[in-house]
Amino acid sequence: MNLIIRLLLNAIAVFVLAHILNGVTVDGYVGAIIVAVVLSILNLLVKPILVILTLPITILTLGLFLLVINALIILLADKLIDGFGVSSFWTALLFSILLSILQSLLQSFLKEDKK
Repeated sequence: MNLIIRLLLNAIAVFVLAHILNGVTVDGYVGAIIVAVVLSILNLLVKPILVILTLPITILTLGLFLLVINALIILLADKLIDGFGVSSFWTALLFSILLSILQSLLQSFLKEDKK
């Protein structure tokens, strides 16, 4: 149940950011849910491989290259999903930064008090 709630919160974040940013488009609520699912799968499968392959440059940039990897994951999702569009790399980079911030804010509401 927690996974479904997290996916729905990520879909809300994608939908909100698509309406705020000019270069990002998503086709409705179902499109946002599909984008959230595909981004989760890509982050699970592709991102670890990219992080390992680019480890030296990530160390040299003190981890800032991970932002570029996130933008590449979003551009890959753009190519895989018909109802999702990102206009440029810089828009994908800004989208990834804002998506991470918004996901953190939304998922902070899910955290339960552990005593």
